[in-house]
Amino acid sequence: MPERRPFFRLPTDVYPVNYGLCLKPDLIDFTFEGKLEAAVEVVQSTSQIVMNCADIDIITASFAPEGGEEINATGFNYQNEDEKVTLSFPSALQKGSGLLKIDFVGELNDKMKGFYRSKYATPSGEIRFAAVTQFEATDARRAFPCWDEPAIKATFDITLIVPKDRVALSNMNVIDRKPYPEDNSLIEVKFATTPIMSTYLVAFVIGEYDFVESQSSDGVRVRVYTPTGKAEQGKFALEVATKTLPFYKDYFNVPYPLPKIDLIAIADFAAGAMENWGLVTYRETALLIDPKNSCSSSRQWVALVVGHELAHQWFGNLVTMEWWTHLWLNEGFASWIEYLCVDYCFPEYDIWTQFVSADYTRALDLDALDNSHPIEVNVGHPSEVDEIFDAISYSKGASVIRMLHNYIGDEDFRKGMNSYLMKFQHKNASTEDLWDCLEQASGKPIAAVMSSWTRQMGFPIIVVDQEQHGEDREIKISQKKFCASGPHNGDDCPNWMVPISICTSEDPSCSKLSLLLDMSETSVVISNIGPDQWVKINPGTVGFYRIQYSSSMLESLLPGIRDLTLQPVDRLGLQNDLFSLSRAGMISTVEVLKLMEAFVSEPNYTVWSDLSCNLGVLSSLLSHTEFHEEIQEFICELFTPIGQRLGWDSKEGEGHLDALLRGLVLGKLGKAGHKPTLEEARRRFKDHVDGSQILSADLRSPVYLTVLKHGDSATLETMLKLHKQADMQEEKNRIERVLGAISAPDLIQKVLTFALSEEVRPQDTVSVIGGVAGSSKQGRKAAWKFVKDNWEELHNRYQGGFLISRLIKLSVDGFAVDKMAAEVKSFFDTHHAPAAERTVQQCCENILLNAAWLKRDGDDIHHYLLQRKAPPSTPCDGTPPPN
Repeated sequence: MPERRPFFRLPTDVYPVNYGLCLKPDLIDFTFEGKLEAAVEVVQSTSQIVMNCADIDIITASFAPEGGEEINATGFNYQNEDEKVTLSFPSALQKGSGLLKIDFVGELNDKMKGFYRSKYATPSGEIRFAAVTQFEATDARRAFPCWDEPAIKATFDITLIVPKDRVALSNMNVIDRKPYPEDNSLIEVKFATTPIMSTYLVAFVIGEYDFVESQSSDGVRVRVYTPTGKAEQGKFALEVATKTLPFYKDYFNVPYPLPKIDLIAIADFAAGAMENWGLVTYRETALLIDPKNSCSSSRQWVALVVGHELAHQWFGNLVTMEWWTHLWLNEGFASWIEYLCVDYCFPEYDIWTQFVSADYTRALDLDALDNSHPIEVNVGHPSEVDEIFDAISYSKGASVIRMLHNYIGDEDFRKGMNSYLMKFQHKNASTEDLWDCLEQASGKPIAAVMSSWTRQMGFPIIVVDQEQHGEDREIKISQKKFCASGPHNGDDCPNWMVPISICTSEDPSCSKLSLLLDMSETSVVISNIGPDQWVKINPGTVGFYRIQYSSSMLESLLPGIRDLTLQPVDRLGLQNDLFSLSRAGMISTVEVLKLMEAFVSEPNYTVWSDLSCNLGVLSSLLSHTEFHEEIQEFICELFTPIGQRLGWDSKEGEGHLDALLRGLVLGKLGKAGHKPTLEEARRRFKDHVDGSQILSADLRSPVYLTVLKHGDSATLETMLKLHKQADMQEEKNRIERVLGAISAPDLIQKVLTFALSEEVRPQDTVSVIGGVAGSSKQGRKAAWKFVKDNWEELHNRYQGGFLISRLIKLSVDGFAVDKMAAEVKSFFDTHHAPAAERTVQQCCENILLNAAWLKRDGDDIHHYLLQRKAPPSTPCDGTPPPN
């Protein structure tokens, strides 16, 4: 791997106080003209000013000291590698205030970063372009020369010169619109002065949009901007936003500081959304909801993303991290509180149980790798910043904050949060600053506890045993680092400060005893507990660790899965821990398969969702063997009873979670080839296509997946036609994600070619290729070859952003042969992708882990699946489920 480049932050001898910025984009030629007039402070005299600048040509630059003569710059020296420009002046600029003026031109690029163009179609089908921004982390410098570091805050006065029939938005409200003197088809739109803020949060959008508007109970004007003609689809997000702003105001005890907030859907958008202060940008699928065509999981996704971005208006925008090293705090915090917010808006979503499956277990899996990284990473060069927008910063960050919140208690947590926001508002802060505030509020050793989770990589496995003494139970607890390749046995084993709580069968939802494990082992006694009662560690699955129980303790817990006395989140946690222990070679995978069979009467969506994920991993692993069919039958048998209980159509009184569960179960049965499900899916698909009975949005994914998996070229043609006709991005994405399920090799190629076509938005190409790679052994090979063959185009398209990492992970993570790890490594040794270096290492490690797992457990799994096979009439051909 190439060496890290030396990196220096900007010199501190000159800093900005206010940016007066006027931009005039050309939506035909894709260029823009800019004028910057920045009020600056010269701290020590210097004859040059160093700023960030990328892909911008400076035409003239001058400096006028307050009350003095204007001095023209004599040279502009661009350091392209470091995205900097040095302006040289003929004489030294003296200490004091002055005005720096720069005229420049730039390109409205198509890379989804900086000031870029986004393609859309008008209702009549004409192709047009909007001009939009994405500056985080280091791309404001592509729109105007600036001090593009989060700690260099200033105020902004923005003016946009735009065609008069277009909507022009920025962080603040419009204060003046007037005709542009030189061209009467343009207008000049001037926005109010922003609060003091970081460059990465500045935003502007110029395009054609409709909006819906409301006002929050605390008087903030909220608008949701949608593509023309789709205002209706902004209503759901509008409701969530208007409810959320007062919730956060109350939670933080700090009012929202701007007069308005806009949420806007952008057609071409790399991330899910971006929290620009007062003008939050979203992918269409993260903002728009159509009552008829949106499924339940889309609503939930929109609610979470809105909750996440609005939390940043305080945590990130009002108080900003001092440097990107502290990015995790910004993202981890917002990723935690988005759940708090959705739980407040939609208690029926049972969203905290879903957190465990969506974030917590995902973070544990990544963090068990040798190529993980600590939550806090020292980053320098911009290419290294992109690398840390990953599941460690977001999901592990959110998980340790959830653990911390639980350890401190809500009241003290809020007190500490409030003092942090009050103390650092309009300034910058580091992780330690937050710990100090929380420590003062709670009187607990927060900094000591938390630095063991943020500064060292990985997490512990807690090994538990017990002995009964009369009416007392002694619990022995020890910790060691958990590694995906097996337990860490060595003298240099790190320790964590682990908040541990323990519950018993007497009250499974309430912690009977809590302790802070700050050494490698300890033991505690629980009194008044009979020998027939069970003991469970980590109720609520809040602590960020895996657990290995002694076999007798585990045996006593398993009935709690069957009879549902364990909480859903703990049933999920037990199964997930055992699954990851089997991958690490600490128990046999057969033990986990036996455990999975105990879930046959499980009612909870999230528990099924996590089971389903793990079975998917196993199914993918076994696709490398001769007995892939047997695991499909196992899946059919496990899911058939719940499938029959749910049926195909929603019943009176069902809610959000029933809809999610039905989609999950039918998709799983259909993919595994359960005949009655396949037949019903085909019948309903045919009715949907010919328009006689449109599929409900919640059934579309499972039905599309099922018919494609067992479909031919005609099925694929029909799906591509539905894709072309779909008016809604959500429906297009739904189809794009399942196209890879098709199994004929020539059709797989066709899907891959489609991924790079004009039909698919650039940010969605990744999920089409990923869908192919994740669907079958042939798909995996074809997708990897396709990525290699089209590497130049793909790499150029994503220019090192995090989408390139996602693409690599989706295409190669499923391999399970040692030599593939070497092949992946050697490809990226010659095709550098700096923003994905760590991802490549993680993928190679995963491939080797898969190979070892298969060698170790393959035969046992095969043997187990064979000996549990029923007589000839297997349930996969059983009677159809009731309709």
